[in-house]
Amino acid sequence: MAKKKKKMKKKGLFLILLLIILIVGGYIAYDRFLSSKPTKVKTVDEIPEYEYKLKSNKPKEYVKMFQELKDILSKEEVNYEDYASKISEMFIYDFYSLDYKKVKTDIGGVDFIHPAILENFTTNASKSYYKYIENDVYGNRKQDLPRVDKVKIESVEKTSFTYKENKKKVTDEEAYKVKATWSYKSTKFSNYQTSSTLTVVHKDKKLYLVEATSE
Repeated sequence: MAKKKKKMKKKGLFLILLLIILIVGGYIAYDRFLSSKPTKVKTVDEIPEYEYKLKSNKPKEYVKMFQELKDILSKEEVNYEDYASKISEMFIYDFYSLDYKKVKTDIGGVDFIHPAILENFTTNASKSYYKYIENDVYGNRKQDLPRVDKVKIESVEKTSFTYKENKKKVTDEEAYKVKATWSYKSTKFSNYQTSSTLTVVHKDKKLYLVEATSE
């Protein structure tokens, strides 16, 4: 009888211990679930007249560029050469920096791409430069990815450029050819592209990128 009571006591202690383990384990799992919710990206600033929006996931360097663009566009008479230069700088920084992108379809710089080529641009980017980005929706990615350090606008020149929009040829006689170079924060990516010539055209009062060629 004493042995039976002892066995029952051990069994009871085992069940209590098992219950504690299940409760603690469940709490840890629940806590991890809560902490790994998808990160929400919000609009934190904007230039409504030009439909530019600043998202909460952008680095401080990009935030600074956005404020500079805002200053340029707030002038009574916009300096379009400065405008072309700034969006070229922002495009390069945002497109070639991959480390703060959540998925391979989170293409940088799309705010500055001409609507006529936007679909092809995003499709090609997700199948090439952005192809191997691992999903980071829950913020637990370990992949080492590039971040642009500094962008230098070497020159801005006026040019004439013809492109297709809605199957019609459109010519901008006052387009801009912007030459730029850049570097990356880590030397691991020093063999990545570091220069380009971008073509910027007018569409109403806005400027858009229509072409970028490697140097």
